[in-house]
Amino acid sequence: MASTEKIKHGVEDEAKKPVNLDTILVSEIGQFGWFQLRILALAVSMAIFAAWAAAEFNFTTARIPTRCLIPECESEESFEFRAPWLLNAIPPAGSSFDQCRRYRNVSSVPPAPARVTRDTCPAHWFNPDSDKECEVHLYENTDTVVHTFGLACDEWRRTLIGSIRTLGTLVALPITGYISDRWGRRTALSINGFTTAWMGIVRYWADTYVGFLISEVVESMFSGGFSCAYIILMELMGPKYRVAAGASLNTSFSVGLVLLGFIAWGVPDWRNLTLALYIPQLLTFGYFFLMAESVRWYMSKGRFEDAERVLKSAAKSNNRELSEKSLVLLREHALEEERKKADELARKETEPWLVVLVFRHKRILVRCMVSPVWWITTTFIYYGMSINAVNMSGNRYLNYVAVSAVEIPGYWAAVVLMARIGRKPVLFCAFWVCCACQIGYIFIPSDQYAASLTLYLIGKFSIAMVMTSIYVYTSELYPTKYRHSLFAFSSMIGRIGSIVAPLTPAFGAAVWDDLPFALFAGFAFVSGLLVLVTPETLGTKLPDTMEEASALGLKKNDP
Repeated sequence: MASTEKIKHGVEDEAKKPVNLDTILVSEIGQFGWFQLRILALAVSMAIFAAWAAAEFNFTTARIPTRCLIPECESEESFEFRAPWLLNAIPPAGSSFDQCRRYRNVSSVPPAPARVTRDTCPAHWFNPDSDKECEVHLYENTDTVVHTFGLACDEWRRTLIGSIRTLGTLVALPITGYISDRWGRRTALSINGFTTAWMGIVRYWADTYVGFLISEVVESMFSGGFSCAYIILMELMGPKYRVAAGASLNTSFSVGLVLLGFIAWGVPDWRNLTLALYIPQLLTFGYFFLMAESVRWYMSKGRFEDAERVLKSAAKSNNRELSEKSLVLLREHALEEERKKADELARKETEPWLVVLVFRHKRILVRCMVSPVWWITTTFIYYGMSINAVNMSGNRYLNYVAVSAVEIPGYWAAVVLMARIGRKPVLFCAFWVCCACQIGYIFIPSDQYAASLTLYLIGKFSIAMVMTSIYVYTSELYPTKYRHSLFAFSSMIGRIGSIVAPLTPAFGAAVWDDLPFALFAGFAFVSGLLVLVTPETLGTKLPDTMEEASALGLKKNDP
């Protein structure tokens, strides 16, 4: 009799146990099956497309070797770019020649028309003690917008394209968020992907610098497709596979960068490259019909029938059964969560502002001051190294491919090491190894290509480790209730780094060639030191309140 009562109570307790989406994924639909595999494949393709759109300017706006036209010896219609007499008329620069200046004429030089057809250009026609800026530039090729829009020796306007594009991505966040919340994640994904595609294609016909710049900015304002795909994937993937799925998506982004390098190598002309990269992205329009909508979004809008339809489709694809009882309990749980959110909003009206709470907890305040510096450093170095890779000696395309590919082991190394030795050691060592590599790169002679590339790759590997670690560590430093807001604050401030990064080649051209790497080293060194002022979070329970977050590192915080 007693055992019967226990069974009865056990059944009742089980019936009362709340059923959420994760419960259904684990117990009925399956954590990873054909349904999730299809969503993962679509998300991976979106990540690759996002990588192409985010980084194509590295090639379409890349430097082109230029030099002054020497009208005494050649014409714009007939010239040899690397003529054997160039150093007679143009100052040397390293192992090559100056791209922006030439020697002035001596008074005995005959009129230019008499010299246009000559094969030689004697040194005594020019004054090596006096030079001047080019009046007309010649280009080694016509592959990038540098030739199309006459940007030779105008590094600021050339690099401004990348910075302005990054500014546009700031607008993408609220635009994508609004579309996503109003019409759904799937709709936002399709609109972002398709708009990116056709705006990129339209850029093929850009005939002015301003027109090109506007097309880059408008396109970047719809660059939120990756985040939409990420959210949908995480919601429909079982808890056991979410970390691997997220890492796979980040890896796919790097794979996209590698593919971009090879495509740009095969299609160097910027107009043709634009078509090659963006025409395939028109396929993202079909994502609206192929990608499942977010179940959580459906439930938040009270569209429970649509949410149930997605879940039933998932169960059918995975050859699993989904009980009606679970759907009823899921609906009840969703309604209860909505009531809790309403109560939470009501309570927030009586709570102090978040900024006041932060200032009341000094240890949290320190983290709010430190973590944005990490993010600025990480984005500055990460994007800066990718951008400067195409300006290194050697094959610019292979350099870019190598620098992009080395990110992949960096991501996974961070995942493994963070779980074994902790967050702080990984971040501290990665920042300082990156710093050491930047310093070493500065002092290695330019003709030591293998050594300089090796250091460059180790530096990029290190900052890729930081990129992965910083997401995890920053989120663990803040309490659950305010985690998203404080994390978003650090991430948003960190955009400063990605905005400034495209300008680093211009810094180098204007001040010192190795200035970008000196800046990378300085920021990495300081950020590594700042890691020491925050607590270790490995093995600790995620804090729920400001008090718990402040106590991190002060006492044992058992999970």
